[in-house]
Amino acid sequence: MIKELAKKLFGDFNQRYLKKVAGVVDKINSLEAVFERKSIEELKTSTAEFRRRLENGESIDDLLPEAFAAVREVSKRRMNMRHFDVQLIGGYALHKGRISEMKTGEGKTLVATLALYLNALEGKGAHLVTVNDYLARRDAQWMSPIYITLGLSVGIIQHEASSLVEWENEDALTTKITPCTRKDAYAADITYGTNNEFGFDYLRDNMKLSVNDMSQRKLHYAIVDEVDSILIDEARTPLIISGPTDISTNVYYKIDEVIRQLAPETSYKVDEKRRDVQLLDAGINSIEKTLGLENLFDVANVDTLHYVNNSLKAHAVFKRDKDYVVENGKVIIVDEFTGRLMPGRRYSDGQHQAIEAKEQVVIENENQTLASITFQNYFRMYAKLAGMTGTAATEAGEFMQIYNLGVVSIPTHRKMVRNDRADVIYKTAREKYEAIIAEIEEMNKLGRPVLVGTSSIEKSELVSKMLEKRKIKHEVLNAKHHEREAQIVALAGQKNAVTIATNMAGRGTDIKLGEGVLDLGGLHILGTERNESRRIDNQLRGRAGRQGDAGSSRFFLSLEDDLMRIFGSEKISYIMNKLGMKDGEPIEHNIISKAIENAQKKVEAMNFEVRKYLLDYDNVMNQQRTIVYGLRNSILNKEQVEEVARETINNTLNSLYDEFVSAHEKPDLEGFNKALKETFAIDDISTDVKKSEDFLNTAAQKIKEKFEAKKAEFGEHYRGLFSYLMISMLDDKWKEHLLSMDHLRDSVRLRGYGQKDPLNEYKREAFNLFAGLMDRVYSNTCRILFNVRMGQKQEDVDLEKKEQERQKTAKISEERRDVLSAAPKEEKAKPVRRVVPKVGRNDDCPCGSGKKYKKCCGQSEADSEDV
Repeated sequence: MIKELAKKLFGDFNQRYLKKVAGVVDKINSLEAVFERKSIEELKTSTAEFRRRLENGESIDDLLPEAFAAVREVSKRRMNMRHFDVQLIGGYALHKGRISEMKTGEGKTLVATLALYLNALEGKGAHLVTVNDYLARRDAQWMSPIYITLGLSVGIIQHEASSLVEWENEDALTTKITPCTRKDAYAADITYGTNNEFGFDYLRDNMKLSVNDMSQRKLHYAIVDEVDSILIDEARTPLIISGPTDISTNVYYKIDEVIRQLAPETSYKVDEKRRDVQLLDAGINSIEKTLGLENLFDVANVDTLHYVNNSLKAHAVFKRDKDYVVENGKVIIVDEFTGRLMPGRRYSDGQHQAIEAKEQVVIENENQTLASITFQNYFRMYAKLAGMTGTAATEAGEFMQIYNLGVVSIPTHRKMVRNDRADVIYKTAREKYEAIIAEIEEMNKLGRPVLVGTSSIEKSELVSKMLEKRKIKHEVLNAKHHEREAQIVALAGQKNAVTIATNMAGRGTDIKLGEGVLDLGGLHILGTERNESRRIDNQLRGRAGRQGDAGSSRFFLSLEDDLMRIFGSEKISYIMNKLGMKDGEPIEHNIISKAIENAQKKVEAMNFEVRKYLLDYDNVMNQQRTIVYGLRNSILNKEQVEEVARETINNTLNSLYDEFVSAHEKPDLEGFNKALKETFAIDDISTDVKKSEDFLNTAAQKIKEKFEAKKAEFGEHYRGLFSYLMISMLDDKWKEHLLSMDHLRDSVRLRGYGQKDPLNEYKREAFNLFAGLMDRVYSNTCRILFNVRMGQKQEDVDLEKKEQERQKTAKISEERRDVLSAAPKEEKAKPVRRVVPKVGRNDDCPCGSGKKYKKCCGQSEADSEDV
């Protein structure tokens, strides 16, 4: 009610925004006649003129009307496509760092050219992020005549290779793809690529041993196409670069045999809402007897319990041909939102190995994380971020809260006339599928094309078999037939076409209607069930009725559908029984639609909490990652080596002083002396001093002299030696730290039972772990640096050569792991020394909460000491 009142008083935000932009659109339109009079050669010089004006102090906002007018004119001449006014509005919103919500078929690909060109004028790079390699290559090559004519270079980043788009024949307006290095593709003015590759390149760059080998520039501006898919749906699966561990895989087969003997219902209970499994007494007794354990839940058996829980989930929660497929002896995850196969992505924490054991395929070794980042934290590094999609309004709150991205709904160029018919609901799935086939058959007789949306491969194949029995010709588009995706989708609008597709498969490709289809009523969308997200339902509906075309949509549901059964069937079942409905008789009612929407809202809220949970924990990791990667880059920057070396020495000295002097009522100068000798290889310092500060000053002077002597000893090799030592130590300890952080995140979940906030516990202990990490890196580097001696044939350390050797000996894989809840692991507490200088009680807390240390982690520390 308050929202409605505010809308009446102040007007709708979207309407106010569109009204504000209308003046800019008028200005761009007023320039159209001016740019029409320019020759192609004059248009080609526009970019150089715009850049000259930027150098003279104008802003890109000042250039916007002319830049947009230039892009529109070149597009008219080179592409025979003129940007509509609504597309100019979309381009303006993208430039301002917002999400342009535009209906399917409204030309988002063309809209992006406006903002990409304008922001590329600054010479810092502009990225267009897509959901797959096909779209990245297609869109880059499709739109490149505009960019190349205006004097900008275009790069493409793909999984297998990188390339530049160049003229093949300018007169014929044909382009060609030329292979290039990844660095060259990123150096282009505009770069197209997938979200995975952009993120992995960032991680790869921060594992390189030479600045020259790094690919990416500083992240400047990005437009994320299908932004809801990338920043919402895929935000639960972080990017991970990992290396193999030496853990045996035999244990997975052994546990799998044990779980196969358990009887469902009596041995374990499945929680479908949370996708979890709980052992019952009968199951626990059976496992203990088979494995010869006295108590499965004993601390000594925590690893066994972890394997048992994963195997239970593999059998009871994860379904073949829904969650994953088995191809060529490999378990490949099926993306729950797109229905596409995701080779390379693996479930985390041994869950994937448990599924491999269930399917009796070769189990791949567990991997240890070497580098990781979430999409949320990667894309928030861009100085300016924008997005495009047909469906963003339902997640507008999350976009604003997580990414500070406002959503602007752009009006359609032509009025939407699609007929969205009310849902029909049946008691059983059998009745529902019979009604679906009947409707497809009816539409097929009329000649109308039908697009059938299903939620899984299993259900798409079920509909396909039923159609085969009726001898209705059709195409199936799911994870098993994804190679022909673009071709199948392109033909889905032809007369009599019947296409069965999983969820958003084919997204990014317009379905163009065949001759005479409009007269028949256009494309008919048939949903076989409601998805967990309203947005995905809207995406399916949005495939029909593009640019004012005729079309229709309808969803068929049953009380046995997953969404209805788990979240909303009780109320709906009560209504149906109250109305005295008979078998085979459907119901259409607003109360039903409302109940379904409420069920979807519940799931959306639950999924948001999962993403928020992941981000809250990764924010802690992100601060540490920023520090480590920043230090790494400083070491690789030869001009900063001296500064980093001195900082390393000072931190180590202060840490030792804190350990042996500050932490004791009576300073342990003898212990301090011994530690200094071991670490810095200096002579004993007289302990006959009145003030410990004098002892520290004497030690600092001796270390300085020793450091200068070492520099003189190694001469021109000193920088290379220090860089190699520091980078090797940092990479090695960071790898260990990531493993410790994984274990910590699992173990803190149990703290909730002790009335403690797991996130605060994680922040506090993560800070201590990180302090210990940096302390060990600094002290170990000093210990080696000050004790190493010049050999007879000392050679400069070639970091690039070391990197090549490392790549040969280490099998490094890149993957996206689904983050699922797993049984908590326990690990032995490790003594941690604090990095110096200490955090003062009134200083900002290093965890990033924005609170004073005494009110945040310092308070938690004090609480734990009082217990």
